[in-house]
Amino acid sequence: MTNKDYIDIFSRFNGEEGDLIPLLQEIQEKFGYISEEAIKNISRFLKISENQIFGVASFYSQFKFIESGKYTIKVCMGTACHVRGSLNILDEFRRNLHVEADETTDDKLFTLETVNCVGACALGPIVIFSGDYHGQMKIKIVRELLEKYKSKNEKESETAV
Repeated sequence: MTNKDYIDIFSRFNGEEGDLIPLLQEIQEKFGYISEEAIKNISRFLKISENQIFGVASFYSQFKFIESGKYTIKVCMGTACHVRGSLNILDEFRRNLHVEADETTDDKLFTLETVNCVGACALGPIVIFSGDYHGQMKIKIVRELLEKYKSKNEKESETAV
């Protein structure tokens, strides 16, 4: 993010404390997450502390503080999914990706997240892999899904060259 990016975004606001949430939303929409640099710049613009900004942003689950990978994996941890083994599914993703929940792989290909409920309890455990729902998920399918998306990424990279 360049200074010009911040100037463009900030120019649409009055620099009042009430601009904080809309500013955070706009920055996240443009860049996918709220960086430390963004928090520092917002602090200077609104003349409020970085701690106050982080406190507000971390209260709302919509704001992310890490750059998301190309593919987002959401494991439902709602009651029905949990009872049907979603924690084991999450553990398998963690082992294969070498990340914890709410982290992104070093190659920026995958971000692993947990969600409280996706409202598809009868199909649990549910995994949402970049918008595609996978119901009645099994541990043995985790590696297959990861390979499928790695392969998809490689094909997209080859055609982009």
